[in-house]
Amino acid sequence: MVIEMTAMIVNGNEIAKEIRKKIFKDIIQLKKKYNITPMITTVIVGNDSSSKLYLKLRDNACKEVGIISKHCEFDAKISEQKIFQTIQKLNVDNSVHGILIQYPVPKHLSQEKLIQVIDQQKDIEGFNPVNLGRTLIGDEYLVPCTPLSVLTILEHEHITLKGKDIVIVNHSNVVGKPLAALLLNRNATVVICHVFTKNLKQYTSKADILITGAGVPKLITTDHIKDNAIVIDVGIVETKEGIRGDVDFDSVKEKAAILTPVPGGVGPVTIACALKNIVKTYKNCIENM
Repeated sequence: MVIEMTAMIVNGNEIAKEIRKKIFKDIIQLKKKYNITPMITTVIVGNDSSSKLYLKLRDNACKEVGIISKHCEFDAKISEQKIFQTIQKLNVDNSVHGILIQYPVPKHLSQEKLIQVIDQQKDIEGFNPVNLGRTLIGDEYLVPCTPLSVLTILEHEHITLKGKDIVIVNHSNVVGKPLAALLLNRNATVVICHVFTKNLKQYTSKADILITGAGVPKLITTDHIKDNAIVIDVGIVETKEGIRGDVDFDSVKEKAAILTPVPGGVGPVTIACALKNIVKTYKNCIENM
């Protein structure tokens, strides 16, 4: 007799809702204590459609929990120096309690340089070298939001990470590298794969937990995972069928134990984790005024 199994599908919207409820209560208490409403500013360069959707969702989440979200918008041809000057003004503006840069940015702008200009205390995304360094050594304070959302999902589902074989398909400074640090901090065994990895299946098929963020639709099929694997899909791609991730969802759900959908999986939790970081940057600013 063959027993068919279907993966438990993670409800990222529900996890995010739980986080927002707690943050809403925290912010009420902080407003009472400091009599100052948290305010953040996002620097937007250009007119990327996917960024607009993400920004709208984050703005709505901020409004729900009592955070003011403002924008500094620039034409795609703006000079790097002008953006630096804008960020530096936001750094010293006591009414601004957190700064974000909406990615992607035009190619003539250096993402690495922009990150370094943001005051580490106002760095909501946790990309400033000081905050990334703290994450690397296990002093996790302002942790990059997408890796933090993956960790949050795994913790919510009560997944033990110690001793687990984990494969990450992404080696960026935004996702793969900080996520590897978080997992290593919890004593997992971590392998990172990327566009130059030969024979991807050789690695992914051995993973207890597979985390993919390559941005390639249907990159991960049933052949890429082992039975009862936990699969976290960080990929997000706009296709003719709508927003999709890296995972061939319909086939993989018949083999995995736990699976995140796209949309509705990692995305909403990432926004909720940004709110958690805003609470921290707000406290940094108020307590160091």
